[in-house]
Amino acid sequence: MESERLFRSKKCCWFAFSLILLLIFGNQALAEMRYSVPEEVKDGTVVGNVAKDLGLDKSSLIDRRFRVVSGSKDAFFEVNPDNGALQVRKKIDREELCHGSGSCLMELKILVENPLEMHHIVVEITDVNDHSPSFSETEQAFQIAEHTSPGARFELHAARDPDAGINSIRTYTITSNDHFDIEISQSDEEKIPFLMLKKSLDREQKNKHLLFVTAVDGGKPPRSGTLNVSIIVLDSNDNRPTFSQEIYQIEIQENVPIGTTVTRMHAIDPDEDSNGEIEYSLSKTLARKVYEIFELDSLTGQITLKTALDFEDSEIYRLDVQASDKGQPPLTGRCRVIIKVKDVNDNPPEIEVTSLSNTVSEDSKPGTVISLISVTDKDSGVNGKIISRIINDVPFELKPSYKENIYSVVTKDFLDREEVPQYEITIKATDCGEPPIATISDVNDNSPQFSQSPLYFYLVENNVAGASILSVSAQDNDVNENAAISYHIVRENEVASFLNVNSDNGHITALKSFDFETLKTFHFQVVATDSGAPSLSSNVTVNVFILDQNDNAPVILYPLSSNGSAEGVEEIPRNVNAGHLVTKVRAYDADIGYNGWLLFSLQEPTDHSLFGLDRYTGQIRTLRSFTETDETEHKLVILVKDNGNVSLSATATVIVKLVEPKEAFAASDVKSAAKVDEDDNVTFYLMITLGSVSVLFLISIIVLIAMQCSKSTDYTSKYLQETNYDGTLCHSIQYRSGDKRYMLVGPRMSIGSTIVPGSHANTLVLPDRRRASEEVSKYPYFFIYST
Repeated sequence: MESERLFRSKKCCWFAFSLILLLIFGNQALAEMRYSVPEEVKDGTVVGNVAKDLGLDKSSLIDRRFRVVSGSKDAFFEVNPDNGALQVRKKIDREELCHGSGSCLMELKILVENPLEMHHIVVEITDVNDHSPSFSETEQAFQIAEHTSPGARFELHAARDPDAGINSIRTYTITSNDHFDIEISQSDEEKIPFLMLKKSLDREQKNKHLLFVTAVDGGKPPRSGTLNVSIIVLDSNDNRPTFSQEIYQIEIQENVPIGTTVTRMHAIDPDEDSNGEIEYSLSKTLARKVYEIFELDSLTGQITLKTALDFEDSEIYRLDVQASDKGQPPLTGRCRVIIKVKDVNDNPPEIEVTSLSNTVSEDSKPGTVISLISVTDKDSGVNGKIISRIINDVPFELKPSYKENIYSVVTKDFLDREEVPQYEITIKATDCGEPPIATISDVNDNSPQFSQSPLYFYLVENNVAGASILSVSAQDNDVNENAAISYHIVRENEVASFLNVNSDNGHITALKSFDFETLKTFHFQVVATDSGAPSLSSNVTVNVFILDQNDNAPVILYPLSSNGSAEGVEEIPRNVNAGHLVTKVRAYDADIGYNGWLLFSLQEPTDHSLFGLDRYTGQIRTLRSFTETDETEHKLVILVKDNGNVSLSATATVIVKLVEPKEAFAASDVKSAAKVDEDDNVTFYLMITLGSVSVLFLISIIVLIAMQCSKSTDYTSKYLQETNYDGTLCHSIQYRSGDKRYMLVGPRMSIGSTIVPGSHANTLVLPDRRRASEEVSKYPYFFIYST
């Protein structure tokens, strides 16, 4: 009786203590409410009216900053401050969110201020039948001996359906046949189909069977997936490998190194030779992650670790292992390996400030709520138990909420602004693991800073498009997410559109190759932003100067032939003196500095003593007078190169022809016209013109004889005057050859007309060929020969 009385007394004390806690913290957090909403609903779908259910006045929701707070970056729900409704913010995929067939619950925190209250809401995401059952492989083949006894079972590939509950796989069916049936085995939470032999096979009657196995879920309407099963009937051994255990259970710590042996299985087969040789393999129906973490040796049956384990990711792994012999057909034995991962204290506590009042009145009473924080640790058990405290000497304290690891920061004394105008509160959260791991809270009060502003970079032109050209870096004195910096470029000019920055490391790549000759410098801005809430940022101006490369070869401007090649012909009199300027080679280089400084050199001269080349100006001059023994034609090859580290060059060819003085005199007057017409039709027009002038010459002789016979002294006015002229000869050319003097007279020629001397006559050449014959016949020339 005494012990019963003590028990009742303890129970009453505990009830009174709980009631006091509820009264103290009742305004900060109320009891949880539950809602449910199907997955895949549209954005804006109303889940329930939270304000109404909480008894809040709808008209004060905006003033009280009625909102949902969450530590997750992906917020699926939001509240409407106008009507207090909880609604879907973005599309929810239950299978992606929960990864399982159990209940899918999301916990939300509803926060209102003035006074500060936090309410916890649980939303259950219900499943809809939006996935069809599917097999990991569309075909499966069996080889079954004809003497196999009825009742034998053969495991089929199990279908997978991400949906849960009634929408998951309900049954399997098989096409109607005489020999096989489907049998379903329930293992944990999944159904494993087996192909069961119900009637003995006869290979002589039929050696192959084709069947279709269909997996059907329980949705309305139901969805299904099909597996093609082929059975080849053969004679084979009659003993299958047998494991020493049907189930192997292993425990392993999550921090074991990669390559560790997890376990070794052993199977025996009483058959001999190839029928008794065993190969181990993992079932093909396992989750993909199992194949990524574990590796099975096909000969020894040893399972080793391929990648690191993480208790927080998965606490248990189930491996279906097969042992097959090498008989015809092979027989298979199966076992299950259950690997339980033991937690170690490898995750530090995380502190999340869900609400913070940056200012507080100095007349606030002790117990005034300043901030709400929540502390989480991904570890489990003792490793996930957290002790939180304020480590600096400030007039504030932590008060726990009714929910574990949720605290309020409240004042514990009266504040005096004149004495201390500002406080910095440091909270330390330590777990109870061995060894314990601690986390100190950080406030995002430092913006990223660049080491220098502005930044200057020098970039050699002709960079590879898509390659990194420079890198920027900023530092943030905060810790954790408050110090995680991302970078982006401000698109303020055209050049910035050709630049990309890696948001994680600040490496900047150019999407095009820059050319110094078109762009010598540019600038852009890079912004560095931390991941705090609210985030802080700073920017820096980056000035880039393009450096010249010797990427442009010299271009010959003169000589330049009509077909674009750097070739020219120069005719000079044979009697010129030393130092006579033959011609000047002109060239241009688009580069600058030494890369654009050109030097000229003479290559392969026919006679080194005849011509000299100025290496800086490109002038070609004679070095001495010509003699009768010198050749009449000299080919000069001029090399023009720049002064780059790897010099680029171009060549020009000048052919110097030595002509007699009289030929040089006539050539100087017609040189430009000879260069204009060099096509295939020139010869034809020259022949016509030569014939016309010859005829005119004969007519002129006849006219002169007639004038002598008539003894007329004013022949120019009698025979040459026309209505369009004033009676005087408008144009004449005179030249002397030896002791003879020649004069060519005639009417004024049109601009561009030239006289080309011939061996027996003179030829008039006009730019317009169609009018050549008309002008020749209209304005005759008189050739006067005198001694």
